[in-house]
Amino acid sequence: MSDYNYYSYNKPPKKRSFFSYFIVGLIGAIIGGVLSVYVAPTYLYGKILPMPEIFVRRETGPINEINITPTEDISTVTAVAKKTIGSVVGITTVQEIREFFWARDAEGVGSGVIIDSDGYILTNSHVIGDGNAKSITVLIENRDKMPGKVLWYDAALDLAIVKVDARDLPVADLGDSDLLEVGQLAIAIGNPLGLDFQRSVTSGVISGLHRSIRVDQYNVIEDLIQTDASINPGNSGGPLLNSYGEVIGLNTAKIQTGEGLGFAIPINLVKSIAEEVIKEGSFSNVYIGFEGTEVNKYERYFGIDLRVDSGVVIVEVLPNSPAADANLKTLDIITKVDDEKIETMTQLRKVLYKYRIGDKANLIIIRDGQEMKTEITFTKF
Repeated sequence: MSDYNYYSYNKPPKKRSFFSYFIVGLIGAIIGGVLSVYVAPTYLYGKILPMPEIFVRRETGPINEINITPTEDISTVTAVAKKTIGSVVGITTVQEIREFFWARDAEGVGSGVIIDSDGYILTNSHVIGDGNAKSITVLIENRDKMPGKVLWYDAALDLAIVKVDARDLPVADLGDSDLLEVGQLAIAIGNPLGLDFQRSVTSGVISGLHRSIRVDQYNVIEDLIQTDASINPGNSGGPLLNSYGEVIGLNTAKIQTGEGLGFAIPINLVKSIAEEVIKEGSFSNVYIGFEGTEVNKYERYFGIDLRVDSGVVIVEVLPNSPAADANLKTLDIITKVDDEKIETMTQLRKVLYKYRIGDKANLIIIRDGQEMKTEITFTKF
């Protein structure tokens, strides 16, 4: 072997500098990053390699929803407000108030939410004077004031549907109030303290479910959504929204003795009613045909013990009614309609909204201390 060959293969290798290793490593990192970000998701993951979770799309809401996408510049509350605020209306009324020997006109202010583009608006019954308002005026965003007409209302449920003569109005999406959980985001939009503060937005959480509050000496509203989103006079009838911008309730009341205690009527209660009003122009309640009261009220009034914890006592059966045809009798106590437990007259009224004329139901009653079942067919009043 020549001296040249000996020198070439046996000479100690020249030491490399730290800078050389750094450059090589940097180039390798850049190439690897490009491959993992651009090449792998497009050509490898899901075809050759299993797809990492970071690239798997997950549905977070209803399939047909308009997505609410918060960013660093726009919060969920802001996105919900942008989506829904155009469907919130102001409602002013004039109602005649009688005092002794004279009468005076009183003005009222509330809110509502558009549920159909042809001018159907959902609000509270008390906003329209429980059907007694002399005039109703609706203020729609970017439009003139319009006269409103009451198509349906129920003072016991504090719900009403008003119609204006308009087309192509912005409509709110309706959510599913049966899916609510305590702690979820809740956003209220309405006209607190009058139209000077119209379409105000407040936010909080769902604080409780299935609440009952007494609104006056004789009436209790049941099965309400409790929220700490600020609700004030004038907010009544405005929507309570979830993080998808869907209406989950209708704001109805605030307890004056405590802060952070607002209440809303679950939207599912009125969905079927609204569908029929929009389709038919009115809503027909099914009819049982009796006069009655709650067990505890009957016991207090007459000073007797019915030996039943709860239910509705039949005080009088009306002739030629579904109740008469079902052989119901005075002092029968209705405890269930199908699988729904009945404790109050308001609860019975709410349950009956699920039925249509001609539908049948099984009533569970207590008669002379014995539980019985009877079938009833609902008719129109």
